[in-house]
Amino acid sequence: MSPKTTPHPGPDANPRPPRTPSTQHPDPRGKNPDPRGKNPGTRGQNPDTPRDLVGIGVGPFNLSLAALAHPLAELDAVFYEQRSAFSWHPGLLIEGSRVQVPFLADLVTLADPASPWSFLNFLKARDRLFPFYFSERFHIQRAEYDAYCRWVCENLGALRFGHQVDAVRFNPERDVFEVDFTRIAPDGEAEALGRTYTKNIALGIGTEPHVPDPLRPLVDAPNVPVIHAADYLDHRETLLAAEHITVIGSGQSGAEIFLDLLRHRPTGREKLHWLGRSAAFAPMEYSKLGLEHFTPDYTRYFQALAEPVRDQLVASQWQLHKGIDAATLAAIHDELYRRTLHGGWPDTILTPGVRVRTAGRIATTRVELHLEHIHQNTRSRMTTDAVVLATGYRERSLDRLLAGLDPYMRRDSRERPRVDDRYRLVLDPAVSGAGCHVYVQNAERHTHGVGAPDLGLAAWRSACIINSLTAKETYPLPSRTAFTTFGLEQRPRIPAARQAPVLTPLVERW
Repeated sequence: MSPKTTPHPGPDANPRPPRTPSTQHPDPRGKNPDPRGKNPGTRGQNPDTPRDLVGIGVGPFNLSLAALAHPLAELDAVFYEQRSAFSWHPGLLIEGSRVQVPFLADLVTLADPASPWSFLNFLKARDRLFPFYFSERFHIQRAEYDAYCRWVCENLGALRFGHQVDAVRFNPERDVFEVDFTRIAPDGEAEALGRTYTKNIALGIGTEPHVPDPLRPLVDAPNVPVIHAADYLDHRETLLAAEHITVIGSGQSGAEIFLDLLRHRPTGREKLHWLGRSAAFAPMEYSKLGLEHFTPDYTRYFQALAEPVRDQLVASQWQLHKGIDAATLAAIHDELYRRTLHGGWPDTILTPGVRVRTAGRIATTRVELHLEHIHQNTRSRMTTDAVVLATGYRERSLDRLLAGLDPYMRRDSRERPRVDDRYRLVLDPAVSGAGCHVYVQNAERHTHGVGAPDLGLAAWRSACIINSLTAKETYPLPSRTAFTTFGLEQRPRIPAARQAPVLTPLVERW
């Protein structure tokens, strides 16, 4: 990204010196619109004064951290996000699609039910509390969750949208991290360069769309609509105009997109094909005890396992997080069944257990997929006019952003960053011994298990990070969270029952 003019310091940017700290242009803090009058980040008017925390990325997880950090006057924190505003999977906010965790899995409730940034308080602020009560919904729509997060963003003064973090380094002379960033103008051009200093960093850079190698040639087909599910809504009309559409991917996104396309195609002329690698279009594990894999108890158990065991478990637990919501499967079957009302069958093909070996263009307007059935060991080919790649997401690599910290990072046998039980990257003692730490959010599935990307653990993990930052139990957390005991090392702890307060009996006067 090249600026239109020479970058100059902006209102939230300390000029970026070559390598030595600058003492010019203090970093003013904006007024916080929070009605309680809190204004985090007021310490350190001198730009050389290190902050307590710099968050990189503002998705749900770092937004949870910012919301829980907000009332703590002793914590000087700021969060940078390169996008101009909060946006949560906008291409998948399909009408009617729901978040797969209960509304209590908001940004704060499972750590601080009294927080003003809860989903219920959002409803109250919008005069929607009674309608929500009567709707009897435990799982809210994705668009509603997105609106809730936007509401929280509007009220937290520590968030800096339009700020792209370029590099992170450790300064051994000052025992602080240097964070270089670029402020982005509304037109997308670089507007100003800046640097801030901090003792701690929280990485919440999220995931990115994944396209398997055999499908990469499709993305480069200029005259054929081949899009990742992440961009589905932006291209839905173009897809619907195609004669034949293929959806690849047997997870929740693939199911929702197939259902949405099906509902918008004429009966008997649907021309839809749905392919998936898994052996079946399988429902997600949603039993009560199965869900206990998304508790802090299981996270602690998983993190203590040996690395090879953890890797084996993650691969085997796909149905905990890659299956399809049973209601979505039922809706697909209902829609297909409805289309048989007059005796015909819908022009659809749903085939699990298939992988795409190779893919390429035919002429200029079609693509050809070379398929292999995993269990039959048979091969075939098919042509289609449009493809939706519901092939999931992958954790963004930390290597580019943290290239300056690479000499200090400790890695496992597969060169992945090691993460300790407090969600901190394991760094050289020269860094961690100086009280400098890098916390990660949704980048630790290999060390903490399938709960890493789950919204239900967002508030708990954020509270763990804040307790570590403040070196005290700022947010008291439960000692036990599951009925299941994951291991044989010790007997499960039975928390003492909370005693009701003793009431003074009333004395009646005659």
